[in-house]
Amino acid sequence: MESRQGGWAGARSGGWARSGGRVVGEDWSGEDLDGVVLDGVELVDVDLSEVSVDGATFTGCTFRGVQLNASSWTDCAFTSCRFTRVDLFDADLVRCKLIGSTFDDCRFALLRAVQGDWSFTGFRRAVLDGVHLESLRLREADLEEVRAKGAPLLGLDLSGAVLDGADLSGAVLRGSDLSALDPRSARLDGAVVDVAQAVVLAEALGLVVTGD
Repeated sequence: MESRQGGWAGARSGGWARSGGRVVGEDWSGEDLDGVVLDGVELVDVDLSEVSVDGATFTGCTFRGVQLNASSWTDCAFTSCRFTRVDLFDADLVRCKLIGSTFDDCRFALLRAVQGDWSFTGFRRAVLDGVHLESLRLREADLEEVRAKGAPLLGLDLSGAVLDGADLSGAVLRGSDLSALDPRSARLDGAVVDVAQAVVLAEALGLVVTGD
């Protein structure tokens, strides 16, 4: 099932559901997507810019060339979804789940995400300069060779995350779990950490930290 212009959202009433199918080139920027449930749907070149959505669920969906810029998502779930060439510029996510989702060639500038579970996500080589991530669970996330220069990365659970080759120069890392970070394999010039984190990084370098 392929839809172009008006075939899916149309009714503007929240809570509708779809399983499977393909949506191409639709403008959903004015639709009511609260409570929407999509399972295994492929969205191609769909415009979701400036939407404000509460409680939507996307499972196993593909987003390709989708516009999510300046959108707002609260208590939404994107589980095992794939994002390719998606524009997330100035998007806002609050208490959202992105477990197992992957991102490829996406735009993240000015993205703000607070709370939520983003475990097992894939951001390999993503450019995260200018994002604001706070109180997110990113357990076992693939952050290899990401660039997050100067970004506030506050209170993140990065346990088990892959951070090889990550450029965190100037990033503010206060309160984040850095137990999986090897400071010899990442760039940390000018990064801001607290005392407890400094001890973790020193020990990762083989130093013995004492209180004397």
